[in-house]
Amino acid sequence: MSIIDTLLTSTHPATDNQWVLASNNKGKLAEFKRIFAEANLDVTIVPQGQLNIEDAIENGLSFVENAIIKARHASRISGLPAIADDSGLCVPALGNAPGIYSARYAGEHGNDSKNNAKLITDLQPIRAAKPDAPVKGMFVCVLAMVCHADDPLPIIAQGLWHGEILDAPHGAGGFGYDPLFWLPDLQASAASLSAADKNSISHRGQAIQQLLAQLPL
Repeated sequence: MSIIDTLLTSTHPATDNQWVLASNNKGKLAEFKRIFAEANLDVTIVPQGQLNIEDAIENGLSFVENAIIKARHASRISGLPAIADDSGLCVPALGNAPGIYSARYAGEHGNDSKNNAKLITDLQPIRAAKPDAPVKGMFVCVLAMVCHADDPLPIIAQGLWHGEILDAPHGAGGFGYDPLFWLPDLQASAASLSAADKNSISHRGQAIQQLLAQLPL
């Protein structure tokens, strides 16, 4: 039996061909919806919020660990195959912070403006020491997919999106740290890209394509 057959036949009889997306982040959900629609999967991707599944406790020490934790959590409660995303921004000059704590970097989960402000503040000494050097950064996305809650062989996919960190927001789109993430080759921030352009090159877009490539569709 192929991986895709296993995933489909492991679903609950009343909800055939449904996979749970273990996220309640509206920005992530919108990106997943667009990308999965383009893949023409014979599956319905259901956000965990629609099944009244609360966020898992993310107590892992890496993106991979947290993605697996979230996927198992959603699968255990729903009885369905589950896909989970754990992603964030890593800045080598800050020891790869904010990293897995990106969404709560300033202490309040999901407050993009406060998280961006803290990142700008934390980078000020580094910019002062090397005023002419760009601050490098990368967005990281790890996806984990499980057929069932105790699946011993999760499918793992990872995407990395390299860029530079601005000292002030630029662009009105996107979410999270997108306004501070500068793409030198495009002379644009992630927040100024269209959804289609962002999905084609982003860390999440890369990870989803890697995940799909591992499914014999």
